[in-house]
Amino acid sequence: MDHQRVHPNGAPAGDLEMGHHAVVYPPLPAQPAQPVNQERLGGHHPDNWGGNDANTLLVVATLITTLTYQLGTSIPGGYWQQDVPRSPQDNTVMYLAGDPIMRDLHRPRYYVFMGASWVGFASSMMMTLSLLVRMPVASRHVRWSFVVAYSSLVLTFVVSQPKTHLSLDIIMWAAVLAFLWIIISLHPDRRARVIQDLCCSGRDN
Repeated sequence: MDHQRVHPNGAPAGDLEMGHHAVVYPPLPAQPAQPVNQERLGGHHPDNWGGNDANTLLVVATLITTLTYQLGTSIPGGYWQQDVPRSPQDNTVMYLAGDPIMRDLHRPRYYVFMGASWVGFASSMMMTLSLLVRMPVASRHVRWSFVVAYSSLVLTFVVSQPKTHLSLDIIMWAAVLAFLWIIISLHPDRRARVIQDLCCSGRDN
């Protein structure tokens, strides 16, 4: 007489009517759940930049693109409504209708403003394209695109304000750029330590 061994959870094997007897194994011990290692699976800590959802970042990139487009087409000061002659007796035109007032009266500030708006527009579009082609959220390309686009919004805002020094505006933009890169690139523990050192160093002295 043959004996056939089967697992208790498996389908019955053999034909019991033909004289085959099934010997049932004892149930297998339950395997403990193994903790999932996020770094080993290519994941990221939820407090890191890589923990963000790609769809959420895509919405943010689209909003930045819209803002930079509106800024580039709405220059502070507006445009000349009509031709402005050099003098009442002179027929030559000093300012043409439709030209940006900021370009004619504050040329360096105008070029910084337009450069920041174009760079922000291009960076936000690059970030949108990168996310659409499924580039990893934590990649350096996506992070840099976000930092440059977001900081460019700050630069266009401060440059558009009257009676501000242009060099201070650029220094403020560089500080915002560095701060954003620290926020999204460092590990949460190291990030908190760096921010604490920057904020409390003067207080300790």
